[in-house]
Amino acid sequence: MDAPETLALRNPHAVLAVIATRPADLVSVRLPAQGANAAWAEVATLAAACGVPVHRAAGAGWGGGGHSGTDSARGGKRGKPDRKSGREGGAEADVLPREGLYPDELFADAASRDHGRGLWLAIDQVQDPHNLGALFRSAAFFGVQGVLLTSNRTAPLSAVAYDTASGGVEHVPFAYVTNLSRELQAVRDAGVWILGSDSEAKVRVDQVDRERPWLLMLGNEEKGLRRLSKEGCDEICRLPALGEIASLNVSVAGAVLMTCLRQGHPGFDA
Repeated sequence: MDAPETLALRNPHAVLAVIATRPADLVSVRLPAQGANAAWAEVATLAAACGVPVHRAAGAGWGGGGHSGTDSARGGKRGKPDRKSGREGGAEADVLPREGLYPDELFADAASRDHGRGLWLAIDQVQDPHNLGALFRSAAFFGVQGVLLTSNRTAPLSAVAYDTASGGVEHVPFAYVTNLSRELQAVRDAGVWILGSDSEAKVRVDQVDRERPWLLMLGNEEKGLRRLSKEGCDEICRLPALGEIASLNVSVAGAVLMTCLRQGHPGFDA
């Protein structure tokens, strides 16, 4: 069996989350010639403590010495800071991708989780890896129990998604399904209600019963939820627009919907 390909991560916070949760899957770290910021310095220290190779370009400002690098920074010349992202240009780490679960594992004992108010996400054909990563980051922030991903026409969990999630992929279990509409019945059998989102829905999100466990489904950036996905919902809600723009980016809408569903949660105002 071929070994899985590694992901080259550029966000040190994503790498730190890998070290904290599955250090054996960190393969190597590479640092640029001019040194690295505090987060990458922490990555290098923890990686070395785990016995992971840390390659430093000649003349690195801290730690000194090491191998001269030949890697080029994505988005710019090697050794130049990536000002757009605020991350250290040229610094990156190779990690193995995290393994997903089986869908039934994702919903085991679902009705009793999180004070009976568990929250899951289903991501139905979201194609931008930045949106996918942002949704994982929000999911980790709001204590989402798990994420269902469609196998077809959904962005892969690539390095871009991991970096954008800033560690969120490490803290939220996920599973892939080939047929989301068919999987919804198994989710319902596990005691979880299905909530879709659609700008044309009659029910506002603030009218949704927040005392139930919900699987929140988010659809494609352009087309939204597919017909069969909508038909599988117990309820469909909308975010009421108060201004002149009638819609939100899917990752922003997802974060707002999660905020609304988490209101009244025992830990929300703690």
